[in-house]
Amino acid sequence: MSTLLGPGGQAISATPNTAPRGGTGDVVETTTQTFARDVLEASRNAVVLVDFWAPWCGPCKQLAPILEKAVKAFSGAVQLVKMNIDDHPEIAGQLGIRSIPAVIAFSQGQPMDGFIGAQTEQQIRTFLERVAGPATDGISELLSEAEAARTAGEHEKAMMLYAEALRRDEENVAAVAGLGMVSIEAGNLEGAKQMFGSLPEAMKKEAPILALEAAIRLAEQGATLGEAAKFEAAVAADPTDFQARFDYAVALAAEGDRKAAVEQLIEIIRRDREWNEGAAQKELINFFDAWGPADPATLAGRRKMASVLFA
Repeated sequence: MSTLLGPGGQAISATPNTAPRGGTGDVVETTTQTFARDVLEASRNAVVLVDFWAPWCGPCKQLAPILEKAVKAFSGAVQLVKMNIDDHPEIAGQLGIRSIPAVIAFSQGQPMDGFIGAQTEQQIRTFLERVAGPATDGISELLSEAEAARTAGEHEKAMMLYAEALRRDEENVAAVAGLGMVSIEAGNLEGAKQMFGSLPEAMKKEAPILALEAAIRLAEQGATLGEAAKFEAAVAADPTDFQARFDYAVALAAEGDRKAAVEQLIEIIRRDREWNEGAAQKELINFFDAWGPADPATLAGRRKMASVLFA
């Protein structure tokens, strides 16, 4: 890494004469003169997140409280420092920062990673866990346990774990989405719909909530169609009845048989990929959105879809 320089061109030492300011949870406003103390030296003991901002920057103002909240979850393992680039442009210039908000993580006196532009709380938390390790508030562990319980069909346990995560962080989108997903899987579609409808519009743009919305749509389709068995006979009688096969797939998905649901749509694509303006492929993508990118049915389904489309 290149040496950082002061306003007069002098090198900024990573060993200042005074101790770093700010304790756990504090936000430090740094200057060019105090950058070595507040960032370089402080980063010997914890990851230091530097938020380069300016008073005229709207996205900077939106990002600031999200950064502060995310940093608090690390109980001192991450420190937040802000630098007004209008008053102190030198450091940002040396780091090649040309747009803001810009956030750079420092460790052991050196910049290690960063991002430019507005980010969601979940994206920031993921970034911090990458540079500083797991958060210490226990929410990540709760979410992992909840997901495992959900996968095992232990709906009540999963709900309790997601609820505890929300008690600790009432705006945690993964926990909100998890509760909604479990409600659907437990047969409480109306509860999931009511919860989704009450969410702030900004939260509805988060990836986990978009997946919940897709799952609600899928469950509504399945509820309208009814039991899968009535379409199974129609498909058996006429394998080219693509509408019956399509409805069969949706009903199977609503009943939780994801593998069979994928197979039915793949069969439509295999026989006539252009049927109903590519409806089977579009519905498969809806499935994947609802199930999430890491779900085994999503992973297998994407492979099968690719093998058919690009054969």
